[in-house]
Amino acid sequence: MTDNTFGTLFSFTSFGESHGPAIGCVVDGVPPRLPLSAADIQPYLDRRKPGQNRFVTQRREADEVEILSGTYEGHTTGTPIGLLIRNTDQRSKDYGEIANQFRPGHADYTYQEKYGIRDHRGGGRSSARETAMRVAAGAIADITLKHILGEAFCIRASVIQIGPHAIDPSRFCVDEIDNNPFFCGDAIAAQEWEAYLDDVRKSGSSAGAILEVVATGIPAGLGQPIYGKLDAEIASAMMGINAAKGVEIGSGFGLSSLPGTDAGDEMRAGADGPEFTSNHAGGILGGISTGQPITARIAIKPTSSILTPRTSIDREGNEVEVVTKGRHDPCVGIRGVPVVEAMMAIVLLDQMMRHQAQTTLF
Repeated sequence: MTDNTFGTLFSFTSFGESHGPAIGCVVDGVPPRLPLSAADIQPYLDRRKPGQNRFVTQRREADEVEILSGTYEGHTTGTPIGLLIRNTDQRSKDYGEIANQFRPGHADYTYQEKYGIRDHRGGGRSSARETAMRVAAGAIADITLKHILGEAFCIRASVIQIGPHAIDPSRFCVDEIDNNPFFCGDAIAAQEWEAYLDDVRKSGSSAGAILEVVATGIPAGLGQPIYGKLDAEIASAMMGINAAKGVEIGSGFGLSSLPGTDAGDEMRAGADGPEFTSNHAGGILGGISTGQPITARIAIKPTSSILTPRTSIDREGNEVEVVTKGRHDPCVGIRGVPVVEAMMAIVLLDQMMRHQAQTTLF
């Protein structure tokens, strides 16, 4: 299997399967002398880990990260950082019945067709379990960016819609995001989602979600104008997340219905440089950051593992009825919030390092 590495100058390579002994990654390109310990990374993982409430999978994993290399006396050395998370709560027997079946909506069929072999236990390599390593690598990127950019820098994601139920933007409050199990900035919507997801879960089905991520404090000039466009790499990073099926930058598809007089973000002279009257472009023009907040929305499909019987086929081509047992998220998009933040941090740090490498004269 190829393409397990993401990034150019700042990059990470992940490894491991859902029901293997461990998952891990190697993070390369981290600047030296950066204060870093496992305790610095752990809070990021704690926001993603399973089993925290009834609206996520009840698999109980501590997701305790170990640093195997790349640090000395509490600081990075500039060498590859090896990270490991041991799996401790696998129940492979839950997947025995689907060893020879293809679950609808999963990568079972495509993995079998591509490789001629697959690990059916929890989805193996295709499991969202792998995203824990993206969060660990993203934690290092976020810590590095904060060290470089200071307090003005922040990446914050939230769930803005579950199923057909969207938040009311007028009620959105950043401080509310960590006050409910949905990473939702609308306290009233969060209460409504509780009843909705309880019904979805009891019916043996699942729900999709839309996530929004905003990065502030990003300087103008990041990104390449042709093939390394900042928005293209953000879209690639988000589409690489399990269950992601759509990405919008800025106003996204909504721009197609606006007249040109409204769509372009007008500029005015400000005390500290240009000021924009709107941000339909999502902080990116021509593939390069403008200095405005960088915004993106990600559509997450409903969890494919559900208890409702579904029609499929087995490896011999026979029609079968599939019931996916085990512990699964009724809405996988909820735990996608820290993953989205992590991938945004990784893209931004990589782009910043590439920008510095190209534009700094020695």
